[in-house]
Amino acid sequence: MNRREWLSSFGMGLGGLAFAEMLGAQASAAVDPSVALPAGSTGGVLDAFHMPPRAKRVIFLFQSGGPSQLDLFDDKPLLRERDGEQLPDSVRGGQRLTGMSGNQSSIPLAASPYAFARHGESGAWVSELLPHTAKIADKLCFIRTMFTESINHGPGVTFMQTGAQIPGRPSIGAWLDYGLGNAQDNLPSFVVLITKNKGGQPLMSHLWGSGFLPSRHQAVRFRSGADAVLNVGNPPGVSPDNRRLALDGLRQLHEHRFAITPDAEIAARIASYEMAFRMQSSVPEVTNIADEPEHVLDLYGPDVRDPGTFAANCLLARRLAQRGVRFIQLYHQDWDHHGGLKKGLAQECQQTDQPSAALVQDLANHGMLDDTLVVWGGEFGRTNYCQGLYKPGGEFGRDHHPRCFTIWMAGGGTRPGTTYGETCEFGYNIVRDGVHVHDFHATMMHLLGIDHERLTYKFQGRRYRLTDVHGQIVTGIVA
Repeated sequence: MNRREWLSSFGMGLGGLAFAEMLGAQASAAVDPSVALPAGSTGGVLDAFHMPPRAKRVIFLFQSGGPSQLDLFDDKPLLRERDGEQLPDSVRGGQRLTGMSGNQSSIPLAASPYAFARHGESGAWVSELLPHTAKIADKLCFIRTMFTESINHGPGVTFMQTGAQIPGRPSIGAWLDYGLGNAQDNLPSFVVLITKNKGGQPLMSHLWGSGFLPSRHQAVRFRSGADAVLNVGNPPGVSPDNRRLALDGLRQLHEHRFAITPDAEIAARIASYEMAFRMQSSVPEVTNIADEPEHVLDLYGPDVRDPGTFAANCLLARRLAQRGVRFIQLYHQDWDHHGGLKKGLAQECQQTDQPSAALVQDLANHGMLDDTLVVWGGEFGRTNYCQGLYKPGGEFGRDHHPRCFTIWMAGGGTRPGTTYGETCEFGYNIVRDGVHVHDFHATMMHLLGIDHERLTYKFQGRRYRLTDVHGQIVTGIVA
């Protein structure tokens, strides 16, 4: 007899009832998988939003590797004046450097090789590398003063995606699925798309995992090619009717086991099989862009017809959002320019600039931007000094810089045409209005109608949340 069976039999079942109640509270839904949800319920733990939501969904365009804010969004004329000079000790202030540049005998300031200009009525500064982003500047809210705690990629990406540097915590999308449930039943509420054929730091599944939440809250990854979701299609010789018959029999076995052992993971397994069955028809439909007008495809650029590219993933993100998917996470790698910054940065911008701007414009054209939050950014920024030997003209690299970096947000209740925060004239420190990663998460949840302090999950004796015990709403970016 295992522990759960013993609890179920102990005290005429009172031990099992207590255990089932605990599981039910933690699993975000009724423990019994056969119990229908109340009308209007989506299966989340929140009976209602904690406040009126401004956004119904999120599309996070994550640029893995740390894009250089000094070459894209945060122009610093002083670096052009003092190009090649040493970073003053008074500016660095004893802050730690990575092992890649911390032992350099020289730390020369490096000006951006790219020109900047003001754009739109808001006058936002945008690099010449991003002409399409520049055209939608008045729709964007730039946060120049993001800062984080990690100085290396693994902990940095994990921190941005889960609120903790060590793997094991639930990802943002998992928290939202746990709290709000699914908005519809033919597609998962949390989907991940990764640009194909990219290098750089590896992306691990814990970045979109459920951590200690029940496994039903983890993301489903869509891939390029004929089978967008692995193992969803029927094998040769198996008809949909036969698959339905097999699933019904499997469900009966699971429910029988559940009656003996009320384990929330059994309910999660049933839900997973049922969702996979429904996705056999919904996934081919959402990934088929044949019904998109030519002017929409042209908006995203020539790569949009190539599945798995960033452009194709941006268009797919809009199609998923239209169909009720709540959190859509795009990953695009290769922003880690320790050397060859001029060539490397231009290459990534060429792949991402037009599709990113097109997504924002496309959402606006469909009347969806007001209630869709779009986020663009990486795990940290880049240094104002050169890593390695200094080579004027952009033939150099920049190291990791967690002290300040830039992201932008659009729609979903954010304040358009805004540039929030200020960094010092060297682009090394924050002067005012710093935004920590926990503040960013708190604000995102606020826009979704969630009080980040109230959405918690008890695990190993304490209650956890996405923002841990931190986080302040950044009211200056909320419309």
